[in-house]
Amino acid sequence: MSEISGGDYQSMGEQPAQLPTATRTPKRPRDPRFMAMCVSGVLALGLVVLAFMVPAPYVIESPGPTFNTLGSNGGKPVIDIVGHESYPAKGNLDLVTVYVNGGPQGQVNLLSAYRAWLDKTQSVVPEELLYPAGTTSQEVSDQNAAEMTSSQENATAAALTQLKIPYTTTLSIYAIPQGSAASGKLEAKDVLTSIDGKPITDLQVIKDALAQGAGKPVTIDFTRDGVAKSTSITPQAGSNNTYLLGVQIMPKYTFPFKVNIALSNVGGPSAGMMFTLGIIDTLTPGDLTGGKHIAGTGTIDPTGTVGAIGGIAQKMVGARNSGATVFLAPSANCGDVLGHVPDGLQVVKVDTLAQAYNDVSLIGSGKDTSSLPTCSAK
Repeated sequence: MSEISGGDYQSMGEQPAQLPTATRTPKRPRDPRFMAMCVSGVLALGLVVLAFMVPAPYVIESPGPTFNTLGSNGGKPVIDIVGHESYPAKGNLDLVTVYVNGGPQGQVNLLSAYRAWLDKTQSVVPEELLYPAGTTSQEVSDQNAAEMTSSQENATAAALTQLKIPYTTTLSIYAIPQGSAASGKLEAKDVLTSIDGKPITDLQVIKDALAQGAGKPVTIDFTRDGVAKSTSITPQAGSNNTYLLGVQIMPKYTFPFKVNIALSNVGGPSAGMMFTLGIIDTLTPGDLTGGKHIAGTGTIDPTGTVGAIGGIAQKMVGARNSGATVFLAPSANCGDVLGHVPDGLQVVKVDTLAQAYNDVSLIGSGKDTSSLPTCSAK
């Protein structure tokens, strides 16, 4: 009879058989360098992640939505004329926008900035190039809203000037920088009425009088709180043989009818030219665009001068993404246009409202547009 117990074999009359003992590998002492490497790796990874999450002093510009000035927004016409006959127009005269992330309205992190650097449709700009130090979010919002309001008023004035519809303009002083020629003589809210006896009907009257005087003192007539006053000011020399009163002027227009523009959450002055073209098309019979899809950007002043804007590379991408085939760009932005034009988009450079109007008319007619001016390397 045999029995198995504890791994030893026993039988009657026999000596216990010895089983070989298993060979045990001695434990090696843990290498402290391995633990140090693991800890260092984890710390390095954590630092990299933390670095990417740290706020970065950059602003990211990316393509934003477009709005058809001949269409509607939120169920309301973008341009609504009250008190004058209007004509619904077909086609698109799109204003374009740019999403701006970073700066006073919310900083971006390094990871976001790095991703934007890799995206050709986005732009990464140092924050200090766009916003002075200490600028607050509220200040940015207020400035954007004020510029949009001014842009719409200038667009209406430029459109009525183009259509030879009369309106009146008064120029009031918005601010006077310290140390300027007018400091201590004029005040904010003063309404300028004449310069050297010439009625001030627009800003150009002041510019012409200063140029003719070539730095000699000029007599400014104005009203302050409804009281007529007069003062003499010696202009300061500016750049390019110009002369300055040293005042910031805000025009106030009185139009013969009302032009309402319904567009929320969009700020800045860059939609001025497209607002103007949209107003003209709405006030005149027929379709200026001929049903074509045209987009563009540029500031406008009452005389019809088209000015430069920012973020044009992103605006062209947004325009093309929305279906535009032609893009009106300020000539002053040609340096930023070159090398950034999306496939399928014809860029036409413009300097004035009259030129932009004629160019859109030609495009809308369906005729050959190859002769229209474009941005080119010098």
